[in-house]
Amino acid sequence: MKNFVFAALAILVVACGPKFDKEITLDDIRENIDYLASDSLKGRKSGEQGDLLAAQYIAQKFEAAGLELMFDNGFQEFNLVASAEIADGNQLQVNGTEYEVEKDFLPYAFSANTAVEAEVVFGGFGIEVNRDSLQWNDFEGADVTGKWLLVLQGDPDLDNPNSPYLEFSSERAKALNASDKGAAGIILVAGTKFSENDELSSLFFDKNSSRFSIPVIQITRKVANEILKTTDQTVEKLEAKILEQNAGLNLAVSVTVSATVNVKLKETTTRNVVAMLPGNDETLKDEYVVVGAHFDHLGMGGPGSGSRAIDTVAVHNGADDNASGVSAVIQLAEKLAGDKSNKRSVLFVAFGAEEMGLLGSKAFIMKPPVETDKMVAMFNFDMIGRLKDDNSLTISGTKTAEETEDLLNELNSDFTLAFTGEGIGPSDHASFYLQNIPVIYISTGAHPDYHTPHDDAELINFEGAQKVMNYSAALLDDVVNRAEKLTFQEAGSKFQRSRGGRFKVTLGVMPDFAGVEKRGMRVDAVSKGKPAYAAGMKKGDIIIAIDGKKVGNIYEYMDRLQKLEAGTTISVDILRDEKPIVLIVQL
Repeated sequence: MKNFVFAALAILVVACGPKFDKEITLDDIRENIDYLASDSLKGRKSGEQGDLLAAQYIAQKFEAAGLELMFDNGFQEFNLVASAEIADGNQLQVNGTEYEVEKDFLPYAFSANTAVEAEVVFGGFGIEVNRDSLQWNDFEGADVTGKWLLVLQGDPDLDNPNSPYLEFSSERAKALNASDKGAAGIILVAGTKFSENDELSSLFFDKNSSRFSIPVIQITRKVANEILKTTDQTVEKLEAKILEQNAGLNLAVSVTVSATVNVKLKETTTRNVVAMLPGNDETLKDEYVVVGAHFDHLGMGGPGSGSRAIDTVAVHNGADDNASGVSAVIQLAEKLAGDKSNKRSVLFVAFGAEEMGLLGSKAFIMKPPVETDKMVAMFNFDMIGRLKDDNSLTISGTKTAEETEDLLNELNSDFTLAFTGEGIGPSDHASFYLQNIPVIYISTGAHPDYHTPHDDAELINFEGAQKVMNYSAALLDDVVNRAEKLTFQEAGSKFQRSRGGRFKVTLGVMPDFAGVEKRGMRVDAVSKGKPAYAAGMKKGDIIIAIDGKKVGNIYEYMDRLQKLEAGTTISVDILRDEKPIVLIVQL
């Protein structure tokens, strides 16, 4: 109780104190990070009290700077799924034979909780696309109305990381297709090309509270082959035939499948904090630059939280991740509001629930305060508080606009800049890139304290953070006031495969199969375009942990890999030149 009283008093001090200092000062940076990373906020976990107190603090700062609070006093609330679990009553029967939940079948968290008994239609990959030269139809001549639709996971071009079918291959996309065609439910199964092991994925939930009106389940190949038995076909045969003829395929199956789904979702509410500084140029004020950072973190840690200290329950203060980024947004808001020279309008956003899967930025894009086609650029700050002695600064999204890299180099003083061109990445800027908005993602990089209870304010390089913010202020001033807006260009695929390959995911490295290195698993090659390459992994790096779990050899590496899910963001601890480094890898 004492901690929350302290937190409330801190907010009161903000409200009653001086309006703001338009200069980017060490005292202001320290004040913001000290408060947001204080024990009183208990790690700012989405939906909890500390999360709300952090949002209130940020809104007070925006209001004190004279910004216009958007939505409901600056708060854009949204719901999210905090967890999903199998409840009582889940059943599956094929021709009267009972199967076991979590062993033979498993619902998806976005499935309807309902019961269906119906015949089955096998529908290939469950894809229908008619787009210029891209043609595929698994439904030609098929009537799936009122029936189960049995489909393969993945898509027809599984070996291609930039498959043109990626956007149609997710579980949700296939379930929507099935629902639109009047199917009573959809059943997904992994072919051998998708996964060599005939095992179910873990209960998959994407933190989104929306659910389909039909049941959505996954089954093993063993069960699928029982369903297909009367057709003299198997999953393996049908998969091979589809890939050989490179065309859609469907097949009516005279088998009755009965299933009951009951998945319990625990929902909670959190929010984005949004404010606007109107532009003062009559022509450009209707164009908007977004400046954002996420303010949530991992709470007290523990299993399933994302903490790398998997056996420790303690306050994860998240000083660098991402109180430092939020402080940058506040400081830039105060500077622009004080200068009053911005031609374009600027939206300042503190995103909630980034750690849950970029949910805040997705909610913002789904219901934006202005049309997304009026957003001409997005700056994202995530972990800018640990500038190293070599002044290295990582900037992503540098090829999402034609002008970006020239601008970054022109305004650079003495940073050692490392560019990543792609617009997709493990932070909130990705949501904007998907809307054809140029993005600039600024970070000083990960470190061994990332996602542990040791990410504390006393370890922040405040002078380095101030230096990053001053550089960012110059960049922002240029983008806000230039005569012509940045010219968007696509940089990297906008879609990611849901799962695939021998494992559900791949890092894209060649391991040291001989096991010469005894401290971990040595990387003998890195495949260009794969997750490890994008994260900066190099030949010769020694992987010693994945998501905080020790990796001592290739067998432990493969075991960790098998338990990972595509679409998530993980940490990989490596040794490089005898120095420990943490890489953030998006799968």
